[in-house]
Amino acid sequence: MQTVEESLARIAALDPELCAFLEVWEEQARTATPDPQLPLAGLPFAVKGHNGIRSHPARRLRGAGAVPIGATSVPAPGTYWQTWGMGAHGRTLNPHHPDRTPGGSSAGSAVAVAAGMVPLATGSDGAGSVRIPAAWCGVFGLKTSRGLLPSPDRTGLATAGVLARSATELAAYLRHVPKRYEEAGPLPATGIWSPDLGFAGQDLDPEVVAVAQRAAARLVRLEEEPGLALRDPKDAWFAIRGEQETAATRALRRDNDRLLDQLFSRTRLLLTPTTPFPPHGHDGPDGRYSTALTWAFNVSGHPAISIPAGFTRGGLPVGLQVVSEFGTESLLAKAAATFGP
Repeated sequence: MQTVEESLARIAALDPELCAFLEVWEEQARTATPDPQLPLAGLPFAVKGHNGIRSHPARRLRGAGAVPIGATSVPAPGTYWQTWGMGAHGRTLNPHHPDRTPGGSSAGSAVAVAAGMVPLATGSDGAGSVRIPAAWCGVFGLKTSRGLLPSPDRTGLATAGVLARSATELAAYLRHVPKRYEEAGPLPATGIWSPDLGFAGQDLDPEVVAVAQRAAARLVRLEEEPGLALRDPKDAWFAIRGEQETAATRALRRDNDRLLDQLFSRTRLLLTPTTPFPPHGHDGPDGRYSTALTWAFNVSGHPAISIPAGFTRGGLPVGLQVVSEFGTESLLAKAAATFGP
């Protein structure tokens, strides 16, 4: 297990360049004395943003003996796109390709985990804010079911999540943070593969789709679902976020909820690329939506995970998104364990 001293040493060596942290609580971390009998005694972790230490997941992790190391970067004000971060030393960089964004808004949490500064970091996901940086930094990123943990967002779009170096840390989070946690049965033999959810084909990068599909085929036998054609949730998402829902956006939500209910009555897993394209440069996404394949499940509330799927020929990380029925986070943890300890 990574120690607090090892974590602080990695931060000191790497964070001046990668800029993953807003604050590092060096003295408090070194003097922390958790009960050695606690299940996560001495495990270093980071929290998302200045307020992350007050979140329910952070309190639960500390109660299990884990030691908070610092607060990670989030996007600064002044730009409409949120797939970046601003740390204490400057703009947060993708550890695989510094000329690319790490994703966001849980930008620093993903970079801290990917660079080995911490094994686990908290995040929150309102449109893909855990899954997108997880995909673009090559780590595991789980968005929990709506209602499993207290929401950091009064609209309910955002749910608590975690970014983890391995399936082991992911499982530790799920065992100790939710107050209820049910173990899933074995992974199913099959799952439904959809590259675009029926609406997001416009910005799909063929190489990203191919890498994600190969990873999906390692997990289960893939089946196509010709009738899976969700409606683009963009209008519904913005209406919920602005607390200005209309009859049209409520109808959109009902249509998608019905299709997903039907889908999960026939299968336990839905698999897609996490993002339609690889990480973009620091000048922005050029009008494209990195959230195209993620935010439908913020609107519906389903749990979803991004699993490291591999890399493009240019060395850019790609994520595989796996979605399951409400309350089946343990099934997603089993899917993650297929890709490593």
